[in-house]
Amino acid sequence: MIRAALLTGLLALAAPLPAQQAEPADYRTDHYRGPVPMAVTGGTVVGPEEAHALWEQGAAFIDVLPQAPKPANLPKGTIWRDKPRDSIPGAIWLPNVGYGALADVTADYFRRGLKEATGGDPSQPVVFFCLEDCWMSWNAAKRAAEWDYTAVFWLPEGTDGWSLWGYPLERVKPMAGQPQAE
Repeated sequence: MIRAALLTGLLALAAPLPAQQAEPADYRTDHYRGPVPMAVTGGTVVGPEEAHALWEQGAAFIDVLPQAPKPANLPKGTIWRDKPRDSIPGAIWLPNVGYGALADVTADYFRRGLKEATGGDPSQPVVFFCLEDCWMSWNAAKRAAEWDYTAVFWLPEGTDGWSLWGYPLERVKPMAGQPQAE
């Protein structure tokens, strides 16, 4: 009797589980920070431990965290510094390729980055990430699978989850050739 009451009490105190986000049929085109699905068509969802194992095995890692452009209307003489990005060591940072709709120049930049990351081999394992609850990485993984990459992995916890496990981060710069604000 006491055991049942204790169990009932513990269950009452437990936080409700977040609602599972359904995987949409198309790309996410707004509200990029929020609950994400636990699946990506054409890819495999991995947590930080599985991602770390892939990292140790030499999988390609692509960071798709967006980067704000330099404002066009800054007063003359204003110094602009891009926000630094600490990412998974060895990752290629391809800012802004995770939006739901991509201009041709951004899609070309993404394709070049994928080719560089995988050595031109679409069967090479490639892990996409951003931050926790970031639809940009989901969009990028979905797009890579649609572009016939066959070993697509998605880390929905991004660098937040990676660093929570104590895995290393390093400062990265965007891959050269990044398109300017569209």
